[in-house]
Amino acid sequence: MLGKGKRKVNNIDTLISANVEVAGDIHFSGGIQVDGKVRGNIVADAGTKGLLRISEHGVVKGEIHAPHVEINGHVEGDVYAGEHLELSPNACITGDVYYTSIEMLRGAQVNGNLLHKEDGTLAQQSRNEQDMPDNGEVLAP
Repeated sequence: MLGKGKRKVNNIDTLISANVEVAGDIHFSGGIQVDGKVRGNIVADAGTKGLLRISEHGVVKGEIHAPHVEINGHVEGDVYAGEHLELSPNACITGDVYYTSIEMLRGAQVNGNLLHKEDGTLAQQSRNEQDMPDNGEVLAP
């Protein structure tokens, strides 16, 4: 971690190894490392200091919702990092990124919007909900 005086979350309780593909949503507390493939959303339980780490060979096709997120692989979906997001040189995200604190190293790619929230509360609405005005009419893209 580049910042001084910050304690890094390191506990990994669960490993999805390189030869594993998971189809479906994952809910976790603690830490999880993805070296394989996940087709579904990955969500940290509310009120936890969950850490999601996606290694260089890890692939996630779905949304990510966790306080601490470290990415060095591929993500196709929106990322909601409630406290800290770290993008390593091989990180490639296709989707919007919602963050409070971010570290992005040379080589990391984000193909989408970067949206900062100072207070740590992240709007986790789907894109459809964000595009819906109060009167119920859908806005044109």
